Parts: sequence; structure tokens; C-alpha cells
Amino acid sequence: MRYLIIGNGAAGVSAAETIRANDPTGEIIIIGAEPYPMYSRPGLAYVLMNEVPWKQVMARRPEWYQRLQLSLVHGRVTHLDTAGKRVKLKNGRLISYDQLLIATGARAVPAPYPGADLKGVVYLDTLDGTRELRSQAKRGRKAVVIGGGITALELSEGLAANHVRTHYLLRRDRLWSAVFNDDEGQLLEEKIRSHGVKIHYHSELSEILGKRGKVNAVRLTNGEIIRCDLVGIGIGVRAQLEMVQNTPIKVDRAILVDQFMRTNIPHIYAAGDCAQVYDPWSETYNLDVLWPSAVAEGQAAGLNMTGHEHPYTKGIPFNACLLFGMHITAMGQINPRSDEADGELNVVQHLSRGSSELWYTYPRQYSSAWSKDGVNTVRLVLDGDFLVGALVIGDQALADPLRTVIQSRVNVSEILPQLKQGGSPMKAALEKLWIGIEAAEAGDNHSFGGS
Repeated sequence: MRYLIIGNGAAGVSAAETIRANDPTGEIIIIGAEPYPMYSRPGLAYVLMNEVPWKQVMARRPEWYQRLQLSLVHGRVTHLDTAGKRVKLKNGRLISYDQLLIATGARAVPAPYPGADLKGVVYLDTLDGTRELRSQAKRGRKAVVIGGGITALELSEGLAANHVRTHYLLRRDRLWSAVFNDDEGQLLEEKIRSHGVKIHYHSELSEILGKRGKVNAVRLTNGEIIRCDLVGIGIGVRAQLEMVQNTPIKVDRAILVDQFMRTNIPHIYAAGDCAQVYDPWSETYNLDVLWPSAVAEGQAAGLNMTGHEHPYTKGIPFNACLLFGMHITAMGQINPRSDEADGELNVVQHLSRGSSELWYTYPRQYSSAWSKDGVNTVRLVLDGDFLVGALVIGDQALADPLRTVIQSRVNVSEILPQLKQGGSPMKAALEKLWIGIEAAEAGDNHSFGGS
């Protein structure tokens, strides 16, 4: 049996590891477009900030591939022959397969502005791109960053850390508006300004200006011109679908797969940022670009490719990051809102690199409970008597308890007064509930194992 995996990221590597655990003798080939072993894309921000050397973000070493008897091929797939069950690489090599996993991931959306091809337009997207970005930052004096999500914030922080005077353009009036409310945005604003970054609210780019092929300024829609050497683009990501174009594989925003990670073509699977997974409960195809989700989808794909019937079950959205010195953990449905124009059940999504699409079904009743202590805040989102989301900034002591309570769908009516009170009472009540859930699950597992 030959397993072919296109993509050497979190989903592809997790699938390969799972396949090997279930098929000790099958041939496994991984095709990676970049000339490296698997590396941590979330770690690129720390490479840009000079906090870690680039070699330290390598998540797998060559010895790991050798130990699991995985053949790693560096190259780019230019053609997929679904009928002949083979792929063609850019260098002309043909590789056949019995089972195929497409795990090509997503890449940064290119700048849609005039002047986007000038030298100095940069992205936080690949390892080579980040190394080049850091090199340019060392020579740059002034930068402009565009985007409303986490990637644009990481670009701003990284450029500022390289002593580049940075202007951050924001179309809205609140930072990271898909995640933060006004109070949280204000906390982040204070941190950003303390790092020397200038924030421009209600500002949009119209054109990138250059001289001799290099960036030297940007023009805003209001006519203002800001001189700069670099323009950082962080306006979202897009699934890499070039390989499946002109094939019978069905796509929407990404490759459509069922809950077993299967495409509509036999023996072809997809996982990770390039896959849109069917949820039988909501009868929708959901796209998620979180690292843990890519790992879980890859593991599910690997199991099913080896003959198991293992459905992928999406866990609660969970993302942890460090921005401008602020520890931030978001989980579940942290910013629910409804579409008043549509009375039927509706889904709203929020997407940014390193974050997740958060899905909300209506009608539901939500309320928020706050615990605020200086720069440490906890926001809880409640659906009736159930905790469905939380945002933790600063002290992360409650991150694990909250994740367990949300994931377990435990009725919290008995501790609602403490949740609304916040502070020590909230912390004590949540930790007690967490310990109870963990003990109950351990007891169930023990009983199961002894039967």
C-alpha cells in the first residue's frame, strides 16, 4: 500500500504518524513544497522578533522521518490525475498512490493594492519569507502594517521589535474586533502604544507607492501619504487549491470533505487548512485554521486511510497567543452575534491566521460575566446554564479549567452567582468544578479499563 501525502505541515505529518502506527509496512511519501522538515508556523512570529533562531521552530528533524520510514520529497505538485491515481511534480517526476491525502494548507492573501509587487511588501507566512522579512527589517526605518487580525498584530510587534517605526492601519475602531470587546481592545491598545507602534483607526490603504522598484510610501483612501520602507500585509489567509483545479474534486472555500475526511473522489482525503469538514449536526461544511484542529484532522484522515471508520469531531475552538507581552487565550464562542435580517438558524464566522472560525447558531440567549483585575481579565460567555466561551487575558490560571468546563457541557447553574461575582469566588468555583469533572472522567476511564 502506498500512501501519498501532499503537505508537510501539521495535518500532513500527523496523518503520516497515524498511518505508520496503524500500518507498519505501508509505503508513506510526504511531498513538501518547502526545503525543510516540518516547522511550526505559529513560531514564525518569534523568529521575526528575534526571540528564537529560525532552526528552533523545526518541529521535526530528518531523523524522525527516517525512524518512521517516511520518504520526504521536496517539490511542488503541478498536476493531479485522479483517474490514473498519480501526481506530477514541477520537475516532471510522477508519483502514483493508493491512498492520497491533500494537506496543502493555506497561504496569506496577497495585497490587493496597486504597487503590491514592489520590493518591501512583506508577509508573515513562510519560513523563507520570514527570514527575508527579518533581513529587510534590519535595514528598514519605517513600516506600515495592514490587517485586523492576529497576523497583522504579530507583524506590527515583530517590526517594532526590530526597531522599525511602525504604523498600524485599522479599518475599524477597535483592535482585533473579531475577538475583543471595547475594554479588551483598550488594554491591547495601551500595550501596543508602549511598544512604539502608532495606531491609525478608520484608515484604509488605497495604493502602495514606490521608487526604483522599492516601497517608499503608501497612500490612504483619505489622500494621506505615509512614508515607509516596508508594508506588512496581514489581511487573511486562503486555502491552497491550485492543485485540485481542473479536477473533479469538489471545493467551496476549501476542499469539501465528509466527517471521515474523504473527498467526493474515492481514495482521496483532505485535512488541515485546505479542508472544509462536514458537520452532520449543523449540516454545514466548516473551515478551521487552528494548529490543533489541523493535527486532529490529520490524525482522523490517517486512521481512515488505513481502513478505520473514525469520524472527526470538532472540539471547541481554542487559541493561545502572546501579543505585545499580553498572554491571551480564547476558547469556544467568545463573540456571539446574530443576523437580524434572517430569522432562521444562521452561522457567523470570524477568521484570521492562527485563530479559528468561531461558529454560532441562533436563536440563543447569551450573557457575559466579567472578572477584571488590572491587566488580567476573564470574560465568560453563557448560553443559559451552560458556559460556551471564554477569553482570558493575563493570568492564565483559569485557562485549563475553563476549557474543560466548556468542552464537557456541564450545567453551571449552581455556580452562576460566583461566576457573575468574579474574582476569587469565580476562580474557586471554577477550579472546584474542574476538579470534579476530571475526577469523574478518570473514574469512568478506570471503570472502562477494568471491565
